[in-house]
Amino acid sequence: MKKLTIMLAVAGFCMLPLTSQAEAYREVTVSNGGTITGRVTLAGKDYAPKKYIVAKDSAICGDGTREIDFVRVVNGALQDVVVYLDEVKSGKPFPAEMDAGSVVQKGCEFTPFLGVMRNGTKFAAINRDPVLHNIHTYELIGRIKKTVFNVSQPDQNTITKVVNLEKGTAMKVECDAHDFMHAYAFVANNPYFAIVKEDGSYRIDDVPAGKYRIKAWHGFLRDQKGTVEIAAGGTATVDFAFKGR
Repeated sequence: MKKLTIMLAVAGFCMLPLTSQAEAYREVTVSNGGTITGRVTLAGKDYAPKKYIVAKDSAICGDGTREIDFVRVVNGALQDVVVYLDEVKSGKPFPAEMDAGSVVQKGCEFTPFLGVMRNGTKFAAINRDPVLHNIHTYELIGRIKKTVFNVSQPDQNTITKVVNLEKGTAMKVECDAHDFMHAYAFVANNPYFAIVKEDGSYRIDDVPAGKYRIKAWHGFLRDQKGTVEIAAGGTATVDFAFKGR
């Protein structure tokens, strides 16, 4: 078993390389694929939740303040992280449930806080509040936020847009009408990814034998990177240790 631990000081946003996405992923039959497992942690001090003042639509949104915990930690395990293999050209099929992504706006809150979808598929913004929301999504490219779509939702309805990210691997989701509404969507170019569990663990199966770049993505702390080599039917372990403030 191979084991790799990566620790980087991530005090803010790390730059991602501004390269175009690889050629389209091909779904093929994978025989005797391997497995990558590991755990994602946060070392050092946690970041405090950010407080926002709820200044409008109090009947629906509530009043006072709203806290958004962008860096959640449970017993040392960093939450809301996606571990993925970069630039995989072919392999196992995407899960059928990834044919579309969505976010629900209810009580002036986005659910889920972190979702996943397949690049090039539809993303649905569902407004269940009787107030105006303005769904604004951004492609995250290092420190850069590039608008994907920006649409007003004055009624309880659903807006559907095709998402095709060119350089980033995730979107930030915000509401221009309520600055305390935040969420993320990881936009996958291949199915070799996993959202970490509450204990920080993850598992990626059916990996074709070979050497890969592996990354751990977090919406606020951004990527950590490494390499992993997997033998046919083998197992490798890659741990990621983000550093707190």
